Amino acid sequence: MTVTLITGANKGIGYATAKQLLELGHTVYIGARDVERGEKAAAELGARFVRLDVTDDASVDSALAAIGAAEGRLDVLVNNAGLLGHGDVDGRKALRVFDTNAVGIVRVTEAALPLLRASSNATVVNVSSSAGSFWAVNNPDRVESTLPLALYSASKAAATMLTVQYAKAEPGIRFNAVEPGPTATDMTAEFGIGRSPEESARVVVRFATLDADGPTGTLQDEGGVLPW
Repeated sequence: MTVTLITGANKGIGYATAKQLLELGHTVYIGARDVERGEKAAAELGARFVRLDVTDDASVDSALAAIGAAEGRLDVLVNNAGLLGHGDVDGRKALRVFDTNAVGIVRVTEAALPLLRASSNATVVNVSSSAGSFWAVNNPDRVESTLPLALYSASKAAATMLTVQYAKAEPGIRFNAVEPGPTATDMTAEFGIGRSPEESARVVVRFATLDADGPTGTLQDEGGVLPW
């Protein structure tokens, strides 16, 4: 049985990813900072719940310790939790967005590494964004060029770079960043764009189910490798 942890999985793309991986036979742990929402989502799906706030070291360590005690390993980590951080920009908001979208990846990944190393087929999927791609935000044919999302874009550029660096540092584990496509979620509601989370989750699931010879250190969407 493949053991999978998904952060920020009580709604949106994370929830849809959990549902699809459960259907493929994974044992899925839903990580969420809100206990009530996380437990509700886990009960609806038939998943397991761990309280996990990616901005809190103690919460992250406790969640991974619980998974380690129950399973002894982690096969798949999906770093999905994220903030948009749109609107007025200030230092406090910048710290919050980067703490969630970039530093959160470091916190969870570092805590998960001992369990991932215990897996025979470990993979990490970082839900990033082409909004963090210099190519995309400067391409007038791409929707990213029209979105005023300085903090989100910068933090997702960091998330993709972290993916590449982790892939270099941990050659026995596959690390890939994924652009799931514009998705209609609570986070993007005011922009009125996007497809269903279920559709966007498919590319996340594809990278969460890679074979041992799958790619690593890439940023990809459903069409393949993206320049960034």
